[in-house]
Amino acid sequence: MFSSVAHLARANPFNAPHLQLVHDGLADLRSSPPGPTGQPRRPRNLAAAAVEEQYSCDYGSGRFFILCGLGGIISCGTTHTALVPLDLVKCRMQVDPQKYKGIFNGFSVTLKEDGVRGLAKGWAPTFIGYSLQGLCKFGFYEVFKVLYSNMLGEENTYLWRTSLYLAASASAEFFADIALAPMEAAKVRIQTQPGYANTLRDAAPKMYKEEGLKAFYKGVAPLWMRQIPYTMMKFACFERTVEALYKFVVPKPRSECSKPEQLVVTFVAGYIAGVFCAIVSHPADSVVSVLNKEKGSSASQVLKRLGFKGRMCFFLERKNSSFGYVAFFHLCFLFEPGVWKGLFARIIMIGTLTALQWFIYDSVKVYFRLPRPPPPEMPESLKKKLGLTQ
Repeated sequence: MFSSVAHLARANPFNAPHLQLVHDGLADLRSSPPGPTGQPRRPRNLAAAAVEEQYSCDYGSGRFFILCGLGGIISCGTTHTALVPLDLVKCRMQVDPQKYKGIFNGFSVTLKEDGVRGLAKGWAPTFIGYSLQGLCKFGFYEVFKVLYSNMLGEENTYLWRTSLYLAASASAEFFADIALAPMEAAKVRIQTQPGYANTLRDAAPKMYKEEGLKAFYKGVAPLWMRQIPYTMMKFACFERTVEALYKFVVPKPRSECSKPEQLVVTFVAGYIAGVFCAIVSHPADSVVSVLNKEKGSSASQVLKRLGFKGRMCFFLERKNSSFGYVAFFHLCFLFEPGVWKGLFARIIMIGTLTALQWFIYDSVKVYFRLPRPPPPEMPESLKKKLGLTQ
């Protein structure tokens, strides 16, 4: 499969123009007439380009996808595990809001009851589960982005690039959640049911004995509800934010930015995307936390009991100005506890998490010298159709 994808990827508009330049230069070398010493003539600009940047593999090759999956393992597994204490308090706030009334209160109660070691509960299923999820999320995203791009063609890929990001990330997350579901179920049991189990080795056999395989996969549908919108926002918002930052904020083109400067842009874009991710996915996250704690409940029953409480309000304000009184309509959303409990903690956690994941993932690409295509530019053929070039 990877070989066919690699063949399609070479003409992909997401392919690095620099990589294509080097590739075409090597082809020209073979066909160019020999120089005075019998060696083929090497165009000076292409030789400089090849020395300037040499990638370890082709964009869209099997090695490229495998290393992207490795980057996903490192970025997701390490970051989620590092934030286990905050995740534990967030889950407890969702399933027992009477006892855990807020972030600081949640930490205080947990420390009094379980000590410092209690904050690390669920680290093993978190590390395993989210490493597997990262493998599928980032690895398959690159695969589906190449496949869908070649289905659309160069011009439509540029015009519909946001839709492409959404479709590729949703497809990748579908498989990533299947890999994550068993470990997520065990993690929630360990973190939210005192006395049930303290380790994965204790929790997994006990869950299987009580409910069979259903115990590990009954939360997969709510996971799709939570993670697919989250991942669609994570990738599409990130890609378009990077594009906007280089266009409107960064004072020089990406090609002139150093690797550390590019990674700073990656981190900022990741944090912005993470805030939106947290808001979009939080209701389903609350349902998953409660569902994995309780036996025999369905996602719809939990959602109905928690309540999707929120209301939209309009109010009128009059202000005096040089033109007389001016009326302003204001719109606000008021969210009450229910599925929105723990949203502030989740925004902090997911914003930091998403920024670090993108930073680590991009750093892995830099370390392994993988192609990192710049933000897509309008194809020349489309510019001619729109009359933007002569």
